[in-house]
Amino acid sequence: MKVVILAAGQGKRLLPLTEDIPKCLLDIGGQRLLERQIEAFAACDVSEIVVITGYGAIQVDKVLDQLRDSVPNVVLKTTFNPFFGVADNLASCWIARHEMDRDFILVNGDNLFQADMVKQLLKAPDAPITMAIAHKQKYDNDDMKVMLDGARLTEIGKTLPVDTVNAESIGMSLFRGDGPMIYRRALEEAMLEATGLRQWYLSVINALAKQVSVMTQPVDGIEWCEVDFPADLQQARHLVANW
Repeated sequence: MKVVILAAGQGKRLLPLTEDIPKCLLDIGGQRLLERQIEAFAACDVSEIVVITGYGAIQVDKVLDQLRDSVPNVVLKTTFNPFFGVADNLASCWIARHEMDRDFILVNGDNLFQADMVKQLLKAPDAPITMAIAHKQKYDNDDMKVMLDGARLTEIGKTLPVDTVNAESIGMSLFRGDGPMIYRRALEEAMLEATGLRQWYLSVINALAKQVSVMTQPVDGIEWCEVDFPADLQQARHLVANW
């Protein structure tokens, strides 16, 4: 199993905290966010982790050099996205498409979680694409909301009408069997469009959901958070204090 971590962004909504470092290197209770992700995946027998870098790429490379001894059974690599300043994360996926050569997990670089989250996703029934989702009572404008038909994804997006929403994507997806090939082809097609640089990578999954079975795996009850705003950073630090 391989992991691709999307960590090219600066995290402008966290400024000035991310003025000198990318948000994937923010300190969360004594450990960098990226370091916590790598530890979680290493605990699940992942063999290779590819970090897509952009802002602060040299800093990320140095951190990975420091971490290699702590995860000797995991190959740590980086792929640089030179478009990080002008493109959204679809471009990061496109840059890394050559790494999608076998079963892999795709995850946002600003997600905080432990190994139990990864293990829950890996328990999902076999499907080309499986997205981890969480249910809650109320969804806000920044949530990546999803609509479902049973366990199958039908729509995903931030602007879905709240009264039609069934859950939210937590930013972690599993690609198995034909899934990597299907996703690579869809990335190629999406980047040929004039709007490609301005698209989220999940927009490709939204389009694929109309063509193939994109399944979901609930991770309710497992602690996690997304670090987008200063309040999220405080929540993340509070969370890890109890881990």
